[in-house]
Amino acid sequence: MGKLLPTGSDVTIERDDEPRLVCIDDEKATDVFTTLSSETSQQIFRRLNEEPMTAQDIADDLGMSVQRVSYHLDNLEESNLITVLDTCYSEKGLEMDVYGPPEEPLLLFLGPSTDRPGLIASFKRYASAIGPVAIPLAIGQSIARLVGSNE
Repeated sequence: MGKLLPTGSDVTIERDDEPRLVCIDDEKATDVFTTLSSETSQQIFRRLNEEPMTAQDIADDLGMSVQRVSYHLDNLEESNLITVLDTCYSEKGLEMDVYGPPEEPLLLFLGPSTDRPGLIASFKRYASAIGPVAIPLAIGQSIARLVGSNE
C-alpha cells in the first residue's frame, strides 16, 4: 500500500540576488551574534546552509537529541537566520518542519549604519564585476568564513 503523506522533501535552497544588510549598530546584529555565539547553533546553521533538513535529520547527523536541536532551531529561526522551507511527515505520521536558510541572504557589516550607502555602492560594483550568479555563492562563503572564525 502506498503512503498517503510525504515522508521526505525535495525542497532546495533558493537565494535572492539582493542580500539583507545588517550593520554592527543594528539591533539585528546583536541577535545574530548572540544566536551564533553557541557552537551548536553554528553547527546547525552551517549544516542547514548545505541542505534543508528536519530537526530529526539534524539530530541524527550531528549526534544530538532532537530536544537540543529544536532549542537551537528555535533560536536560529527567531533571529531570522533560518526559516521553515517545507513540511513532511515522519513514518508515524507526525508533521515535521524542513529548515533551511531564508531566500534573502544576510550580509553582516562590521561598521556603523552611517556607512551603509558606501557599502551598498561598493557591493553593487563588486556584484556587477563577479556576475549575479556568483553573488549568493560569495555571500554564503563569506558568512561561512565568519561563522567558522568564531569557533
